[in-house]
Amino acid sequence: MGTPPPPGNPYEEPRIPWTPPPFGQTAPRLAGRWRRLFAGITDTVLVGLVTSPLTVDDLRVAYDGATEAVARIPVGDGLVVGAIGFLYYWLLQSFWNGQTVGKRLFGMRVVRENGEPAGPGPIAVRQAVEIVLSWLCCLGLVNLAWILFDRRKQALHDKAARTLVVDA
Repeated sequence: MGTPPPPGNPYEEPRIPWTPPPFGQTAPRLAGRWRRLFAGITDTVLVGLVTSPLTVDDLRVAYDGATEAVARIPVGDGLVVGAIGFLYYWLLQSFWNGQTVGKRLFGMRVVRENGEPAGPGPIAVRQAVEIVLSWLCCLGLVNLAWILFDRRKQALHDKAARTLVVDA
């Protein structure tokens, strides 16, 4: 009839983040939650500084101090800002040892669950899921808060891309 299934539950999470490489090397430790928070703030500030010239005009359109009127904000600049943010995270994490400037400052990097470097594909998935969740009302906060309760300190975008944030 065939071979029996392997022992254990195939849907259960692994007991360790990945199998250590051969020859006695140990797997890197998972990065701390506070360091991830501060690295994220650092990266957000950097992207904000780069994209602020694009959004200054939008602030003037959004609120007129003389008449105290609030108007609609054009979406076009927001898409450009989003694209710049995506490219910042995707390019740096894909081609700079899994690190952004914030992650490098705080000694972390993104890897695949098996410990191998995360390439452009998984990083693109990771960032796309993070952006979509942040656009959907409160799911961006749920995504970020997920690392507080997950034993592997993975946010939802890490789970979708099968990545981990580890010590560099």
